[in-house]
Amino acid sequence: VKGQVLCEGYATENGELALGRNLKVAFMPWQGYNFEDAIVINERIVREDIFTSLHIEEFELEVRDTKRGEEELTPDIPNVSEEATKDLDENGIIRIGAEVKEGDILIGKITPKGESDPSPEEKLLRAIFGDKAGDVKDASLKTPPSIKGVVIDTKLFSRAKKTTKAEEKSAIEKLDKRYELAVMNLKNELVDKLFQIVNGKTSQGVYNVYKELLFPKGAKFTQKSLSDLEYAHINPYKWTTDEDKNDQIKLLLHNYGIRVNEELGAYKRDKFAISVGDELPSGIVQMAKVYVAKKRKLKVGDKMAGRHGNKGIVARIVRDEDMPFLEDGTPVDIVLNPLGVPSRMNLGQIYETVLAWAGKELGVKFATPIFDG
Repeated sequence: VKGQVLCEGYATENGELALGRNLKVAFMPWQGYNFEDAIVINERIVREDIFTSLHIEEFELEVRDTKRGEEELTPDIPNVSEEATKDLDENGIIRIGAEVKEGDILIGKITPKGESDPSPEEKLLRAIFGDKAGDVKDASLKTPPSIKGVVIDTKLFSRAKKTTKAEEKSAIEKLDKRYELAVMNLKNELVDKLFQIVNGKTSQGVYNVYKELLFPKGAKFTQKSLSDLEYAHINPYKWTTDEDKNDQIKLLLHNYGIRVNEELGAYKRDKFAISVGDELPSGIVQMAKVYVAKKRKLKVGDKMAGRHGNKGIVARIVRDEDMPFLEDGTPVDIVLNPLGVPSRMNLGQIYETVLAWAGKELGVKFATPIFDG
């Protein structure tokens, strides 16, 4: 259809620009602080998080099969306090939602030591904790300097372990039973909730998506009849004459389908991990990844840009009362150097500023399509 959006970019949503914010801008010198494309901004911009950004950092750690033995991901790290490992799971990976700062352990790993003469401290540790504390060393991944944020995701990739056919078959059988039990529990939960909705109601005919009758019209719904239904391809519409009940049934079946697909996805991933495993480079047994999100406020030294090739560095953040203001006393949000416009001949930013100001005063929204504007 003409005018329909075919493709979205990083900066658009529904065909409209979705990046950037509208600010009151003044083109004027300000005590020399905006010389050579430097930018002066209002403190309100920082205070109200108008240009606060979210950055996601990825950290990864590899587990290798070394000549001295195989490395291991574990929360049981020698010479490390319980406080430092309290957020690590059984694989030594930090839990999602944990707040981290410089020096915190993200992924716990131990690696075998080479044979050497133990130091007095190591001899003491071996005497207290046994051989394990002495023959391995801490090789954990820690949060680097200047990083402070929240863990939002973790991933663990593992090569398939060398097992016999019988062990693999046994592991897959356990997985099959676990999946069947999970799906059965979901169905029982669905049937209980459906019965609460349709108890005492008369069926209007329940069909599957292939238009085959599953439950006759005019019959009363019972717990057993609902248990006997096959929900894989069921039609969720018009089960009863009550539209409100029908909406509840539709939503319930939709959520049930999502939960079943989640269980199926987890089952397939686990089965693949047992039989095939993740594809990893040669010599790497496991790979763990941790994603940390951090929030950054706008500060002096950051770079800002408009849509007309105009860019600059934030030179100073100024209080409201010290900023230039309009006739009605409204302080501007940002001050740009006027000498940056004529030398580059990008007058579009002036036109955009004037048009947007007029639109704001008139309560009108202007949109200019690219190439057709």
